[in-house]
Amino acid sequence: MAVTEISHIGKIVDIASDFITVEIVAESACASCHAASLCGTADATHKAISVPVTLGNWQVGQEVRVFLKRSMGFKAVWLAYAIPLVVLLAVLLGLNSAGMGELASGLIAIAAIGVYYMVLWLFRGRLQNEYSFYIKEI
Repeated sequence: MAVTEISHIGKIVDIASDFITVEIVAESACASCHAASLCGTADATHKAISVPVTLGNWQVGQEVRVFLKRSMGFKAVWLAYAIPLVVLLAVLLGLNSAGMGELASGLIAIAAIGVYYMVLWLFRGRLQNEYSFYIKEI
């Protein structure tokens, strides 16, 4: 059976009229290693996620499970990593084949990535509407 949702356990840290803020701990792969405290490379970051208020008896400090459709996770990977890589390589190789120097091609390719992320930032409102999280009690 294929998993259709991505979920994390989190804790409610704030409840507003429209949104509930849930804090989750995102751990790297080595954070769960038994020797993580000795090697110092393990890292865990706390992330706050705003979830639209749903029916339920929610309380600050309550542990909940946060869900997101798996397809939205894949879309995020494409938007954040795959498309920028394609843009970088296309601009870099295109300018190099056009006879531009390596330094100038590299700098322009990096600038193209900056422009891409700026356009993504400009459409952040539209993207926020597409990425809807929801929570359930544990």
